[in-house]
Amino acid sequence: MRVLVTGGAGFIGSNFVHQTVRERPEVRVTVLDALTYAGDRESLAPVADKVTLVEGSITDAALVDSLVADSDLVVHFAAESHNDNSLNDPSPFVQTNLIGTFTLLEAVRKHGVRFHHISTDEVYGDLELDDPAKFTPDTPYNPSSPYSSTKAGSDLLVRAWVRSFGVQATISNCSNNYGPYQHIEKFIPRQITNLIDGVRPKLYGAGENVRDWIHVEDHNSAVWAIIERGRIGETYLIGADGEKNNLEVVETLLEIFGLAKDDFEHVKDRPGHDLRYAIDATKLRDELGWTPKYTDFESGLRATVDWYKANEAWWRPAKQATEAKYAAQGQ
Repeated sequence: MRVLVTGGAGFIGSNFVHQTVRERPEVRVTVLDALTYAGDRESLAPVADKVTLVEGSITDAALVDSLVADSDLVVHFAAESHNDNSLNDPSPFVQTNLIGTFTLLEAVRKHGVRFHHISTDEVYGDLELDDPAKFTPDTPYNPSSPYSSTKAGSDLLVRAWVRSFGVQATISNCSNNYGPYQHIEKFIPRQITNLIDGVRPKLYGAGENVRDWIHVEDHNSAVWAIIERGRIGETYLIGADGEKNNLEVVETLLEIFGLAKDDFEHVKDRPGHDLRYAIDATKLRDELGWTPKYTDFESGLRATVDWYKANEAWWRPAKQATEAKYAAQGQ
């Protein structure tokens, strides 16, 4: 099988490439990545001899067409994905998440190539902290930021191309991933790298905001389950029942580092900070028989801490600039 992975030098995409090379040696992997700040060729260094990396944009129709023509499957991770950045400048999110997805859909339509679209639970908006409900594939879309609205739009494009043109596609909406190779601007790796540097973690507001955490390896095993056994045109939600509020995450990290649970700083809350995300993955589990490996959040977090300790050379070059940006925002 020839697989084209868009955004394969980013966090979740690079982990997908590593996992695919490790578990499916018969698959030939090509990565298309624009190598913006969130994409790093060093994330693919351990598998560089087994993967073809093409630097380019998913909005480049000629390049996309040539790569899709030589593929049996496209797995579409590429996206602008940082909420704060989308509030500062929405334009790259429109270009990558909407125009880029459209460009890919036209190419897979032309060449009859199977397509899997990676999306987010943020398209559903947020839930109240005391609401027992969780997101399901039938939850109405209610995005709240330029990021989530452009991801919602990309989902709808995929659905339309399935219905209108018979494109062989599936969609997955996942909860928050954590694990190796995640950019240190993100919540968990930022706190881990701060702690490695002897800096107290920073907690947004009261820390009550809830995310449904899933280890990236579990996410990507679910993606392969959907590719291999999922029904065309269907949407599957990927989650591992990992609801934790931000305070609990910080306290767990402090415990892992042998520090007091209250040894953190409060910083001002993010603008438009969604309250709670929660995934109901019943359809994925019942229909496709998928189960997560990391059912204990603390053990997955410990493994992630170990990875960042062992791979300082990967994240250190971006640390100073990232912290300077947050400092300018009072965060």
